Amino acid sequence: MDSTEQAEAALDSIRMLKLAHALARAKSRQDVPAALRCLHPDMTLRAPAFGSLARGLAANEKALTGFFASFPDYEVTLEGHATGAGTLVCWGTARMTMTGDRFGVRPSGRRAVLPVDIRFGFRDGLIADERFCFDLAELCAQSGVSTDAVRATLFADGRR
Repeated sequence: MDSTEQAEAALDSIRMLKLAHALARAKSRQDVPAALRCLHPDMTLRAPAFGSLARGLAANEKALTGFFASFPDYEVTLEGHATGAGTLVCWGTARMTMTGDRFGVRPSGRRAVLPVDIRFGFRDGLIADERFCFDLAELCAQSGVSTDAVRATLFADGRR
């Protein structure tokens, strides 16, 4: 890679990181409209711990709204990153309190603090793909609920 290509790659990395931070700030405020402005119309959001997949802006809006109903104080801090070939991987800490009965359990009300890894893909200057990874068992342990019970609720239909 020559120096011009290196400079362009660095600039792309800066743009990707700025967009990821804008999304993290919007989600930490539970600001769904601001989060959606960061996303490509064909956005795909994956959260393997929940077995969830949302494609398109309408599905992402529904997924975020449901997530914030269950975790109304969600906050994420991005602490590090790596980039390459149009992909950004960030790691950091999520803080959230499980509420309600969406997961078929009665949470303790304690706030969970979890390490997270997030992989982003980009298209047309927007985030087109997000894979949000964290340890479901740790979330359940810190929330005072059974991982088995939560998994039974999340994966009841056997499709996930």
